[in-house]
Amino acid sequence: MGPSPDSRFSGAVAAVTSAFGDPTRREIFLFVRSRPGATATEVANHFSLHPNVARHHLDRLATAGYVDVTVERGSVTGAGRPAKRYRVVGGDPTVELLTRRDDLLVLLLQEALQLLGPAAAELMAERVGEQYGRTLAEQMEPGDGQRSVRTAMHAIAQTLTAHGFAAHAEDAGASTAVVADACPFGDAAAQNPVLCAVDRGMVKGLLAGLCHDGAPAVPVVMSSRARGDDACAALV
Repeated sequence: MGPSPDSRFSGAVAAVTSAFGDPTRREIFLFVRSRPGATATEVANHFSLHPNVARHHLDRLATAGYVDVTVERGSVTGAGRPAKRYRVVGGDPTVELLTRRDDLLVLLLQEALQLLGPAAAELMAERVGEQYGRTLAEQMEPGDGQRSVRTAMHAIAQTLTAHGFAAHAEDAGASTAVVADACPFGDAAAQNPVLCAVDRGMVKGLLAGLCHDGAPAVPVVMSSRARGDDACAALV
């Protein structure tokens, strides 16, 4: 007798959790899905990771059967290795569980925000965003750690894009803005604009981690479509 539907489902959940339990690995999977044939170097550059870290995540996805690996003969990486290219394996229904899990988490988040009340929820959202932004900054290459504010804002745009914001940097005189064309929170942000405080916190945390040590805190002016503004942007 073969495994029951329940056991197969449990096995699928366990497989997805093992492969995608790390949020960075999940973002890497989505990046490779959108860019078939990506290399570990391209992934590392896009997510501001060390190439060895990117390669580790890709190898975990390949071992789990979510990504195929091909070796490009006649081409080598900067480390002298044959270039490996990664492509997502199509037709795996377990990947749909990721979206379902996110839907459940969004519902849970909305309920929690309502229980907290707007003031406490916004304070918590900004604090979580700032802590996460500082963590992301620490994961950047050591040589990239001391940047000007303008250079940091361009790096922040790339980082936010990797997290689903589809962001880009715009320079205007002495100011630089990071403009987000998408929101990873989707309809949840429109219903709970307090979530925009996460974005503000991430920008503040990334700036603090990427700019020169000892520099005064850089004031960040935020706008948000969910709050009635024309765009979602951070301006310094």
